Amino acid sequence: MVSSKSYQRGSRFICLVSLIVVASLVTTLAESSLQQEVRSNNGTLKQLDSRHVSNGGASYKHVWPQIKLDWKIIVGSIIGFFGAACGSVGGVGGGGIFVPMLALVIGFDPKSSAAMSKCMITGAAAATVGYNLKKRHPTLELPLIDYDLALLFQPMLILGISIGVTLNVIFADWMITVLLIVLFIVISSRAFYKGVNTWKKETKLKQKSVEPSNSDDRDNNPIEEDVERAHPPDQGPIGGARTEKKKVSIIENIYWKELGVLISVWLIILGLQIGKGYCTTCSWKYWLLDISQIPVALCVSSYEAINLYKGRRKITSLGDKPLKLQPQKLVLYCAIGVFAGIVGGMLGLGGGFILGPLFLEMGIPPQVSSATATFAMMFSASISVVEYYLRKRFPVPYALYFFAVATIAALVGQHVVRKLIKVLGRASLIIFFLAFTIFVSAISLGGVGLARMIHKVERKEYMGFESLCS
Repeated sequence: MVSSKSYQRGSRFICLVSLIVVASLVTTLAESSLQQEVRSNNGTLKQLDSRHVSNGGASYKHVWPQIKLDWKIIVGSIIGFFGAACGSVGGVGGGGIFVPMLALVIGFDPKSSAAMSKCMITGAAAATVGYNLKKRHPTLELPLIDYDLALLFQPMLILGISIGVTLNVIFADWMITVLLIVLFIVISSRAFYKGVNTWKKETKLKQKSVEPSNSDDRDNNPIEEDVERAHPPDQGPIGGARTEKKKVSIIENIYWKELGVLISVWLIILGLQIGKGYCTTCSWKYWLLDISQIPVALCVSSYEAINLYKGRRKITSLGDKPLKLQPQKLVLYCAIGVFAGIVGGMLGLGGGFILGPLFLEMGIPPQVSSATATFAMMFSASISVVEYYLRKRFPVPYALYFFAVATIAALVGQHVVRKLIKVLGRASLIIFFLAFTIFVSAISLGGVGLARMIHKVERKEYMGFESLCS
């Protein structure tokens, strides 16, 4: 019999080879697309709606294709539908699939693709949150969305998004590509092995449910604890007990006080962003409004962190095994929230790419992890959309169309996967969707980024930092 370590080494080798092969294919496709784009731009510039932004000695051109029914928009819609469905299930948004699709298939420039991606993420996240607001925790008498977890991370995520959008303007594409490849490969690998472990625990739990139980063994073997929180033997696989669960209305299922705080943070920071749009970039008023976001986000997250530390509040979705939150761990979580926002703002992705795996590492059930990450991501992504709109970084007709595509796809994805989990009794499917989406994003975004980097080197284009203030 092959040992577990040998199996893991073999699977890692296969994954690495697959990654190299597929990334090479994507890079080749991207290079071909770039060559066609250059030829097309030389001959048909009149057919494109372009925006030029001058940055000192460098010039950046925003390429916005005209919206029309052709093979590009059909293929793009199919890919976008698939990305939104998978992303909404995993709680990661799907931006890693949207950005390459918008750049390679539709023909947007990289930075406009990132802005358009945020519009799609907002649509998918809003639809998913609307779907989940009426859902209950898989095992506890609680909402599916963990509002205390959202209160801790959402303000930090929004703050990070604002920073990331600014860095998106400043940083060169190759810098963002390197960050993306390293980060996403690590995260997708951890998420995949988390999914494998959860699958194994679910299998053991299923076998245990059909055999006479031994209470002593149960007490001494805690391996099933995480899985039992997701769907214990005496309850349904995703919806909890079939008859014992108390049915509540959507009004009762929402924690209005916590939701009010989150909306208030969103409105305040949105107001500051709108105010920035009417100020000269890099003026003292601009920086004053920009810096004013920091105390708003810090106050809410710090208040929640202090209450969690002192035990006045707790991460209720963990059930009877609350997480021991020391000050240094709470500070780390807040820092990760900011980092997730920065990455999301820079790459045009949802912060769920980092929050989702983090919640799983904390022991949050997959259903709750996905729902809560998407809930926080809805606020942050919509802030980005407003920022990009004020900067005139995307065409509104295209944005509205793909917003609608992502919204419908998210609802379909949630419904189908929820049925699958109910039939199969495996919440680990959510983790595999998360890992798959991040892995595909690493390949597609990395391949496109490498192709553009090679293209710029060959043409000896400017590859340094750009000016925010020009």
